[in-house]
Amino acid sequence: MRIALAQQNYRIGDIAGNTAKILAAVEEARSAGAELILFSELAVCGYPPRDLLEFPEFIDACEHALEQIREAAQGIGIVVGAPQRNPNKNGKRLFNAAYVFHNQALVGVAQKTCLPTYDIFDEYRYFEPAREWSVLTFQGLKLAVTICEDIWNLGDHPLYPQCPLDHLIAQQPDLILNLSASPFDYTHLEDRKAILQQNVRKYHLPMLYCNAVGSQTEIVFDGGSLVMDAKANLIQQLPLFEECVRCVDWTGDAQFIQPIQVPSADLPHVEYNPDSLQAEQGIPEIHQALVMGIRDYFGKMGFRQAILGSSGGIDSAVTLALAVEALGKENVHAVLMPSPFSSAHSVSDAQLLSDRLGNPYEVLPIDRVFDAFLTELKPVFADRPFGLAEENMQSRIRGNFLMSIANKFGYILLNTSNKSELATGYGTLYGDMAGGLAVLGDCYKLQVYALARYINRDKEIIPVDIIDKAPSAELRPNQKDSDSLPDYSVLDPILYQYIELRNGPESIVLQGYDRHTVERVIRLVNLNEYKRNQFCPIIRISPKAFGMGRRMPIVAHYLTDKPKS
Repeated sequence: MRIALAQQNYRIGDIAGNTAKILAAVEEARSAGAELILFSELAVCGYPPRDLLEFPEFIDACEHALEQIREAAQGIGIVVGAPQRNPNKNGKRLFNAAYVFHNQALVGVAQKTCLPTYDIFDEYRYFEPAREWSVLTFQGLKLAVTICEDIWNLGDHPLYPQCPLDHLIAQQPDLILNLSASPFDYTHLEDRKAILQQNVRKYHLPMLYCNAVGSQTEIVFDGGSLVMDAKANLIQQLPLFEECVRCVDWTGDAQFIQPIQVPSADLPHVEYNPDSLQAEQGIPEIHQALVMGIRDYFGKMGFRQAILGSSGGIDSAVTLALAVEALGKENVHAVLMPSPFSSAHSVSDAQLLSDRLGNPYEVLPIDRVFDAFLTELKPVFADRPFGLAEENMQSRIRGNFLMSIANKFGYILLNTSNKSELATGYGTLYGDMAGGLAVLGDCYKLQVYALARYINRDKEIIPVDIIDKAPSAELRPNQKDSDSLPDYSVLDPILYQYIELRNGPESIVLQGYDRHTVERVIRLVNLNEYKRNQFCPIIRISPKAFGMGRRMPIVAHYLTDKPKS
């Protein structure tokens, strides 16, 4: 039997557009001789649809789309994800479901059992978990149809009371199918292979796993759909960050005609669980995820051109290079806004970068506006010394310049803040924290440097002076980031321990970090939740990003006391 996997990039809520994609893939698979085609989780409406699921008309539109898909299932079986109304008055209104069609008939529906509510997921808000489990018969074969999290409920400490495959295996299925919308993070690629391998070894069945691809605001789906035989050998992996329809040939006796890509013995057996930040971990994939995140945000929102402030620093340089790759050089506008404290090489470095990238830029010094602000505020500020207010004033002037140009010409402002800055509050509300999308907001400063080196892997695009110089906001004479923060080589690992690994101060200190520094850093993280709560969407590339996946109270007293000297 030839089986196709359709790894597609959907737009949430564009039910007609998604359906057209699905039908095109069905035709492509049918032309290739496929007898069955597998799509990803909630393909009809896009994932995650969130509160769109609360509109009855939205569910009506999904049901209409399913009728179109059913009519297209002539001579080919279709397994596709969509919401399903719950006929029972008890429980949630909907199921997260997988529909199986063949010869213009509904073969059956499988409902998702394990509904995640951790990190970015909130499925139990909308869906009722499955209470019954049955294999679905297709051309004499018994299919164990599962949805994403259903195959992750393994190990010594399962999250859910039911594991659907434990029920389905008793019905002697021939094949496991999994419709997935598994988000990218730089630790997750090997996790997926490991979890498929664990399922295959436990149930002794081949598995076809179809994952979504594409970016949905913060969340990036990387594709990488997988096929394993009954011995846990990797038979096929679809490309990362690309749409693709690909077929495999199954003999019906748990074997595939395709050669083994990776033998079972070479696949990972345990989940990746680092003890410390590895700045070079997954940089090529992070680069692809960020480019896709920018491109899809603009494409799906109907935006075309971006603007950003180019300071001659590493963060704006990397953001600019990624945006040019995602949108095209002609669609990314850089604005250089030197202040009285900007060094000459910062301006020349930023100009050289844009010359190399070929994007349009202009230089708008903020000196006169800054002087005007100081003059008008002098009676209020009286004789108080130059300080944080004057520093932040420069940042807010730049933000006003950028937003004014964006409004005039219809650009979208890309924010250039990194995760280290956001974590510690090293940023100005309504100034350098302004923007429609944060490109680097989930990348620690050390990862930003690693991205710069990766961008320069073939030739020097980002000037080496930008990479080598000490980072500085240049808001006062001879300012360095290290004046306000620990060196990033110290700061970033502490932040990673606290944010990603959720280790408290005592655990971090036991790893050899200075107690005063640890307490100071954690205090900064906790005190600056109010700033992050007002921040724009962040492209997620880590297992714990700021935003919807990290829900902290703003008004809280936890580890906010000043560290003892």
